[in-house]
Amino acid sequence: MELREIQPADNLHIRDLIQHSLKQRHMDLPGTAYFDPYLAQLYEFYQQEAFGTYWVIPYQKEIIAGVGIGSFPYPNTCELQKLYVRDDFQGQGLAKLLMNTALTFARQHYSECYLETHSNLAEACQLYEAFGFKRLSAPLIETEHTAMNRWYLKNLG
Repeated sequence: MELREIQPADNLHIRDLIQHSLKQRHMDLPGTAYFDPYLAQLYEFYQQEAFGTYWVIPYQKEIIAGVGIGSFPYPNTCELQKLYVRDDFQGQGLAKLLMNTALTFARQHYSECYLETHSNLAEACQLYEAFGFKRLSAPLIETEHTAMNRWYLKNLG
C-alpha cells in the first residue's frame, strides 16, 4: 500500500477516521483528539510545522490510516500524534509501517519523542512499548488532551 504525506483533499477523510475510531472505543470525549479544533484541517496544521508532518495510507479513495510528528513545547522533543488504522485494516502491519516512518523522520530533527494515549487503547500501548517507548508516571507538560491517562517517551538516539 502507498504511504504518502497528507494532502488537502485528505482532511475530511482523516477526521472521519479519527472520530469514528474514537467513538467506537467510547473515547469521543472532551480532552481527546475527537474534539481537536484543527482536526478537519490537518493538512494546513502540519504545513505550519517546521519539523513535522502527517502521513496517510490511502486505499480506494479513502484514508485507512495515518500518523503525525509534530513539535512539542519541551526541549528537543517531538510528539507522535494521531496514529489511527481503520479497524478492518488492523493486523496487516500498517501501524508498524506508520511508526517506522514517523520515527525515522523524528530522528532527523529531535532527540526524544513523546506521546499521550489512554489505557483503554491497550493495543496501541503495546505497540508503543514494542517500539521502545517508556511509560511515564505523568505528562511532560499539561496539554489539551486532558482525558489521556498514559504518557510515553522514547529516546531517539
